[in-house]
Amino acid sequence: MPQVELADLGWTPGRAAALPPGCEPGRVARVDRGRLSALTAAGERRVAPAAALYDDPAGPAVGDWVALRGELAVAVLPRSSAFTRTAAGRTSTAQVVAANVDTVLVVDALVGEARVRRVERYLAVAWSSGATPVVVLTKADLCADVPAGVAQVAEDALGVEVLAVSSATGAGLDAVRALLPPGGTAAMVGPSGVGKSSLANALAGRTVAGTRDIRDDGRGRHTTTARELHVLPGGGLLIDTPGMRELGLHDDADGVDRAFADVAELATGCRYRDCAHRTEPGCAVAAAIEAGRLDPARFRSWRKLQAEAHRQQLRVDARARAQERARLRAVHRAQRAQPNRVR
Repeated sequence: MPQVELADLGWTPGRAAALPPGCEPGRVARVDRGRLSALTAAGERRVAPAAALYDDPAGPAVGDWVALRGELAVAVLPRSSAFTRTAAGRTSTAQVVAANVDTVLVVDALVGEARVRRVERYLAVAWSSGATPVVVLTKADLCADVPAGVAQVAEDALGVEVLAVSSATGAGLDAVRALLPPGGTAAMVGPSGVGKSSLANALAGRTVAGTRDIRDDGRGRHTTTARELHVLPGGGLLIDTPGMRELGLHDDADGVDRAFADVAELATGCRYRDCAHRTEPGCAVAAAIEAGRLDPARFRSWRKLQAEAHRQQLRVDARARAQERARLRAVHRAQRAQPNRVR
């Protein structure tokens, strides 16, 4: 990689204050085998993370800015955004998928199984990241009715731009490139086989990610095995990520409410503040479902993600656990105090 301006790698003057004396900045392009590939003004370097960095399970991650002292990364600079999930398995550990991104490209395909529910989940995490989410629907050349497919997703992707593209024909790629100005960073996230690698290659104008033949159902096969940051010809930066079999929310119900802004807004109109949206009188959510203004499947998806975010918060936040125990004790005391309680 030839010499570049740091601004072309996404560096902003405000980051300089966090850089330790005697260090130079580098942006993490790949993490593997206990070492980092870092992009610097002088070119790409392989460096080792200092022992102190291993204390933080959330970093360093692809997209991070690190402080380099020789061949050692000694610190991770503060992040402006981070697409974070709960690590797969029975754990509450945060896993940063991509750091310091301006745009999260939620990628899915216009062929194959229904995609609305999983797009909702990715959008909930994307809204929590601090970046702007955009839905990119690939394989438009294999879809018989592209406008209908886009409309299906756009109906539930409130406040989010939805783009249809074909990496094979080039249709729609200019709209995606417009999201990647010089120095701007986007991260592609989505399940395996939806065409992320083909999209990365099309945007880069060269092979930066391996691809495999599509299956009989129109879906691709998992190819990307590690997260990696690529510098694109137009000056933008793209983080390609492997497909995720699990995308667990990590302690942030705000992203869920932003992804389900319509349901959250309806909930504010319920008669009772703690309405569970089941059989309570004056439930605005139930009324909207009964009137056909809210899809029951979307409501169930909202409830599921809200409950997941709440459980995760209880797992990672000792204060929240204490508050939950206090709330349950108060409920039990109130029940025992009822005069007509069966004894």
